[in-house]
Amino acid sequence: MTKAFAKSSLATRRRILKSGLAASLLPVCLPGLSGFARAGTTDASGRRFAFVILRGAMDGLAAVPPLGDPAYRRTRGILSLDAAIAPHLDGDFGLHRTFAFLRECYDADDALMFHAIASPYRERSHFDGQDMLETGSAGRPGEPMLRDGWLARALESADRKAGVGPARAVAIARTMPLALTGSRRAGTWSPSHLPEPGGNLFERLAMLYEDDPLLRDALDMARQSAALTDGLGMPGKAGRGGQAFSIAAKAAGRFLSADDGPDIAVLELSGWDTHANQGTAEGQLARQFAALDQGLKSLKTALGPAWRRTAILCLTEFGRTARPNGTGGTDHGTASAGFLLGGAVAGGRIVADWPGLSAASLFEERDLRPTLSTQRVLKAVLQDHLGLPADRVDSAVFPGTADRPALGGLFRIT
Repeated sequence: MTKAFAKSSLATRRRILKSGLAASLLPVCLPGLSGFARAGTTDASGRRFAFVILRGAMDGLAAVPPLGDPAYRRTRGILSLDAAIAPHLDGDFGLHRTFAFLRECYDADDALMFHAIASPYRERSHFDGQDMLETGSAGRPGEPMLRDGWLARALESADRKAGVGPARAVAIARTMPLALTGSRRAGTWSPSHLPEPGGNLFERLAMLYEDDPLLRDALDMARQSAALTDGLGMPGKAGRGGQAFSIAAKAAGRFLSADDGPDIAVLELSGWDTHANQGTAEGQLARQFAALDQGLKSLKTALGPAWRRTAILCLTEFGRTARPNGTGGTDHGTASAGFLLGGAVAGGRIVADWPGLSAASLFEERDLRPTLSTQRVLKAVLQDHLGLPADRVDSAVFPGTADRPALGGLFRIT
């Protein structure tokens, strides 16, 4: 700190911090987002990726019901759906009707659905299940749990000089999600509840910070992120739930579509723990589906032309029981459904090795049996979409999973 800075600005800076304006001006935890205007993407194709974590265990049998399974209605009971609630995607599977945008993407060959998909986790704790999904641990008995995120390891494994793999990432969250924890190339952004600052405040702060390199650079990055997210403040209580997710999705789209923006964004949508009164055509789960669908639509709109080179992956930590419980809900299960959409996706299909819902087919006599590992999908994202070499993915990002190769054919060849 120089004498000039200490003499002229210390009291002023304290007043700014006390007023809370600093929080609204510097919404990005900046290490991973430094230099938007100075460093272009290292991915030669310019491809982008958004990872949407559905926290709380989404009921995949309600999202993508296997209408053609002979045991479906008997097993699901009061939670079974018909084609009016979940119109057919193909002969065997439907999609809940609240997913109007997702259905449009599917019909345009821009979306595909995974079913009977799960991480290696086989217990039923939300916390441990989310940790397993976000770390990408091998999940074998006796192997230590990884403590950093699979996307963080991918970022650190990329070769920026050679232009191989993703360069930077942003989490649209107040705190860094585990998926990105451990990377110096990742930052966070979240909308502010505070009023928008006056138009000339950045200029005044620039004069105030001109002799402090750290604060000067932070202000420069805050100015860039503020320009990208103009008008996306959180409007008090109205900004909860589905509206909050749409705001986050718009922000992610603006970051990803910027010429020198990040390659990866991570978003979260909670509220999937439907133990009671889950509903069918309407109810709490249908509202969750609608919130996710609207957020994905907002993300596409914000991406603009960048949609054609973007992939969006939506996964949950585990599924829910195949049978309803006594309160019209479902309990913690194992396998679920997932969605992959975007202009870079070779969609219009269901990707599933369907295990069936008969009593003999269920995992531990209660859950949809997993037949597809999330790790195979995550590897495909890194290798076939973001360009990280397969040997690096196996050795540095998903150690101990060489027996689970990337799932091929998920992305369009350009």
